[in-house]
Amino acid sequence: MKYVILIGDGMADRPLEKLHGKTPLEAAFKPNMDRLAKEGMAGGAVTLPEGLPGGSDVANLGILGYDPERYYTGRAPLEAASMGIPLRDADVAFRCNLVTLKFNRDKTKAYMEDHSAGQLTSEEGRVLIGDINRELGSETVRFYPGVSYRNLMLWMGEAASCENGNKRPLECTPPHDILGREISEYLPHGAGEDIIRGLMRASEDLLERHSVNRQRLAAGKRPANSIWLWGQGGKPRIPDFSRLYGIKGAMVSAVDLAKGLAISAGLRVIDVPGATGYLDTNYAGKAEYALRALEDADIVYVHVEAPDEASHEGSIENKIKAIEDFDALVVGGVMRGMPEFGRFRVLLMPDHATPIELRTHSRDPVPFVIYDSEAGGRPGLGAAARYDESILRLEGIMRLPAHAIMKRFLTAGQGR
Repeated sequence: MKYVILIGDGMADRPLEKLHGKTPLEAAFKPNMDRLAKEGMAGGAVTLPEGLPGGSDVANLGILGYDPERYYTGRAPLEAASMGIPLRDADVAFRCNLVTLKFNRDKTKAYMEDHSAGQLTSEEGRVLIGDINRELGSETVRFYPGVSYRNLMLWMGEAASCENGNKRPLECTPPHDILGREISEYLPHGAGEDIIRGLMRASEDLLERHSVNRQRLAAGKRPANSIWLWGQGGKPRIPDFSRLYGIKGAMVSAVDLAKGLAISAGLRVIDVPGATGYLDTNYAGKAEYALRALEDADIVYVHVEAPDEASHEGSIENKIKAIEDFDALVVGGVMRGMPEFGRFRVLLMPDHATPIELRTHSRDPVPFVIYDSEAGGRPGLGAAARYDESILRLEGIMRLPAHAIMKRFLTAGQGR
């Protein structure tokens, strides 16, 4: 038996007036996902429990079969694992976004214009973070370049542990949650806020005069004119996946969060050429490399970030395109290749909803489908079924917390 998990990050949404009351999933052409709904076993999942951050870290941790309330320590530590940055027990990692702030004329107020600084390139980000580390780094603070706008800061030693630690008394807000808003009430607050705010303010002066930003402005692009620190946490302690479930696994993703989760859980990380975490990602390559991974692994987790990025941008057109590309090139590609392995199962779902109207994540339940090749061709939801949020309105479907799906997936029987 082979298993594949297909995650369209942020794919679920809410009805939109511009789509005549449909969601992007309902409006998209997605015959491969619809086939899985027609022939599979459907359910609804809560992937973002109350009381925990509403992010992909919590959601994907749950989908992998770990209860976030027990194992979650923060987003940045997972990204540190992906980047090969070791954390000691006393260290605290922070996600360090390069963002675009829009200031008023006398610079007394600033607004979060873009959480991704116009999707700057990884090469640009590497130069900026390198100079930030030279100027603002110290024996206890260090900055590390990541992918595009997604970077990392490490606060090391006992001072960091006392200020933050696993209880994370310092509260930080994700920048994609406050797009268009004035930032003053969303600045980090709590233990250690003076240090963290001071680093963010100091970065503004450095970045304002930086040659990379002068070049971006001259080209009509948004500047990366500040860092934004968030997602902090201590060293993760996630049990080994193969010991829990008795099977070997692999992860296909372009983003450090998912890769770090895989590394922490003992899954093999598969790097795909041209995978970017954005709309231009190598969708077909992800399907191809996932199938290759199954020659050795029993289960492969395929994560595609593009729908979520389109939602944060507020672009209906891009979100529909991302969903359709995910369907045609990832879901379709995987489904065409799976029969050569014999019997297989596929789990299809978003990790969470990212409504266009909010431009950030929500705690809305999301639909999932489990397809079993042995039962393929038999009516699941029926010939008229489609894979979208309407599944959540059906009677008789499974309704599970995210961390309970894995066990059901690995032992699934066919039914509604």
